[in-house]
Amino acid sequence: MHQGRNLALAASAAVFLFIGAAVNRLRAQNAGLPTGLFENDADIGAVLHHGSVDYDASKGTYTVTGSGENMWFAADDFHFVWKKVSGDVTLTADISFVNGGGNPHRKAVLMIRQSLEGDSAYADVALHGIGLTSLQFRDEKGATTQEVQANIAAPKRLRIEKRGDYFHMLLGEGNELQLAAGSPRIPLQAPFYVGIGVCAHDKDAVEKAVFSSVDLSTAIPAASKQPTLYSTLETVPVASGDRRAVYVSPGRIEAPNWTPDNKWLIFNRNGRIERVSVAGGQAETIDTSFATRCNNDHGISPDGTSLAISDQSQGEHKSIIYVMPLVGGVPRRVTTHSPSYFHGWSPDGKTIAFCGERKGQFDIFTIAAGDEEVQLTKAAGHNDGPEYSPDGRYIYFNSDRTGTMQIWRMRADGTGQEQVTFDEFNNWFPHISPDGKWMVFLSYNMDLTGHPENKDVMLRIMSLSDRKINVLAKLFGGQGTINVHSWSPDSQRLAFVSYHYLL
Repeated sequence: MHQGRNLALAASAAVFLFIGAAVNRLRAQNAGLPTGLFENDADIGAVLHHGSVDYDASKGTYTVTGSGENMWFAADDFHFVWKKVSGDVTLTADISFVNGGGNPHRKAVLMIRQSLEGDSAYADVALHGIGLTSLQFRDEKGATTQEVQANIAAPKRLRIEKRGDYFHMLLGEGNELQLAAGSPRIPLQAPFYVGIGVCAHDKDAVEKAVFSSVDLSTAIPAASKQPTLYSTLETVPVASGDRRAVYVSPGRIEAPNWTPDNKWLIFNRNGRIERVSVAGGQAETIDTSFATRCNNDHGISPDGTSLAISDQSQGEHKSIIYVMPLVGGVPRRVTTHSPSYFHGWSPDGKTIAFCGERKGQFDIFTIAAGDEEVQLTKAAGHNDGPEYSPDGRYIYFNSDRTGTMQIWRMRADGTGQEQVTFDEFNNWFPHISPDGKWMVFLSYNMDLTGHPENKDVMLRIMSLSDRKINVLAKLFGGQGTINVHSWSPDSQRLAFVSYHYLL
């Protein structure tokens, strides 16, 4: 009796295994079938509900069903429809979610990633359920995901571009797309994967999104076409590192200052001083009268009423420091000698710290209204970027007196000069948070001298209590990114400029 039962169970198991094998063979066969512009689809990471894609050739649409808890931190869970490619690539689509509701941060993405592993390096343009759109990226396998949030909500048409090692997000409608963020550098080895995907942002849920008017291009732009430089004014919270694009414009803008009332970001462009709302919008020019060759060394007085500028429109066209009303007006000259480059106000607003070139040597000086300049550094090398600590006790600056550019500090009278950073980077422009807890500075690779523009750089942040350093952002920038103080008044965020080349 038991022997017959065992034989029956064995037979049932054999049938089950046969059916299972047949299903697996069918899945393998279907996996090789073309899916419109793409080759295959697969669940990435740990998902409880298998995803799928429905390609409607007559409409040219892809309805992607996906589950997954998230696409964030060090791993991704979602459904991915993909094709293997090499070289430069552009993927564009209109995206809409099929159903309302769901998790506000469910995501439909245009993605380029190194592998089908959950912790792969990647970049994507992600449309969230609430309309938030971000350029998300993991710059190496297993790293923590970062993002740059666009200042355009719920765009109809989205595009991700890979040009060399750099990625860009463009948004808009129809063919009128504009740069919305970029450009992280993520070296991918060919071939890699490009495609579309959906994440429910809820491990128990399933979401659908429709991708239409999809265009996938691997054509190389004409070599004769000159790239256009774009600037993105960004903010980044110290706590999360999740960047947000405030203002994007062709051409070069530089050196944001954050107004003490938390309403405006001040920057320079083409010799003029402009401002834009912290919330975004159109930029407007501040009247600087005769000063029409302002450079990127400017800053707002502690009481928020005055603006110090460095301008090269007068005399021998060397930089001179002036002070004027923040709302606009006629500048009043402060420095007698030139070139002089503003960098910091004392906390009481009575003294300015600046870098001056005198007899071929760059040193740190201070000057109070009506007084002569006072030289604080006399060590060999280049001394630059002075900025007061919020309590007025110290002036932080950068100096290459030891062979590489490092961050230093001294007492406000110039005594007690001591080195603060000791590492394998060239570090420039220290900026102390208003609460005195943090210092942000710009770091170049060791092989670069000076502070050139258009380089791969990092914004790094030091906790002044224990002098531990972390990377706040990696970007394409340098000169113009963060030359002057750009902390928010609550010490929670920082403003800076990144740069991008688009063909």
